[in-house]
Amino acid sequence: MSNDISNLAGTLANSDLFKNLLVDNDKLAGSGGGDYKRISIKGGKFRMVVGGEQVSVSKEESINIVIIDAAPIARTYYQGSYDPKAVTPPTCWSADTKTPSADVPEANRQSDKCATCTQSIKGSGQGDSRACRFSQRLAVVLEEDMTTVYQLQLPATSVFGGAEGGKMPMQAYARFLSANKAPAIAVITSMYFDEEAETPKLFFKAARPLTEPELNVVVEVKGTDEVKQALDMTVAETDKVSQVSKSEAVEEPKTKPEPEIKQEAKTKPEPADVPEEDEIEEPVKAVKKKAKSVEVDEDLASIIDDWDDA
Repeated sequence: MSNDISNLAGTLANSDLFKNLLVDNDKLAGSGGGDYKRISIKGGKFRMVVGGEQVSVSKEESINIVIIDAAPIARTYYQGSYDPKAVTPPTCWSADTKTPSADVPEANRQSDKCATCTQSIKGSGQGDSRACRFSQRLAVVLEEDMTTVYQLQLPATSVFGGAEGGKMPMQAYARFLSANKAPAIAVITSMYFDEEAETPKLFFKAARPLTEPELNVVVEVKGTDEVKQALDMTVAETDKVSQVSKSEAVEEPKTKPEPEIKQEAKTKPEPADVPEEDEIEEPVKAVKKKAKSVEVDEDLASIIDDWDDA
């Protein structure tokens, strides 16, 4: 019997089906699927990061994505000042904004409940802000490549707030889609930066409905491990940042920084690309779950055409 395996995959080697199924080989080989991908908005630029390494920076003012799925609103607390040369995982975090996640080391937990945590009150952070910040992780694909999943972590300013002049943070955008009976996964979404914000803040708008073949692709992608990982993993885990020891995580700085350094830290974002945010009131409720239906309202195209692109 011949040992020639040069054409083992046969004529289907380049098909989308085979490309999607190749991820199962990673499980058999004992790996987690290789380098994880995310989109960073650090510095007001769209940056593609793979395994913690920046591989490209978009020169465009906006990029088009499909929102495959979204994790619930989360909370994250970092202790100490931000050092861009020494990115560390968060000290304490919560996946449901109610209690610290089970994998937070006991010594790092700031409180048993987020509602009574001293890091969650106004003034615990810089200025009148909270030290523990809200954020939301999304699993997205690019319009030009609908099979590669990226993690996108939104700061609170990109999540909460109402629509003003057609400019919508994520929750306002989700309400707009629901009002037009359009699932987020069935729409090409354009995301762009708020040019007036001092720190990176995103707005979202509908660009066009997906075609039926495109919709079939993204619905299949939604069930993959890559989407689950994008929603479950923290930015530090995605970037393969090692967890610091418990003693390092809770140890207070031995020396106080000089006044000039302390002043400089106020203008810098939190670690792991969590940008400084305007004060956001604690949300009353989370974003409603998207409808299971993947059918697009037949009037969506005309709705988008008529919508104010300002």
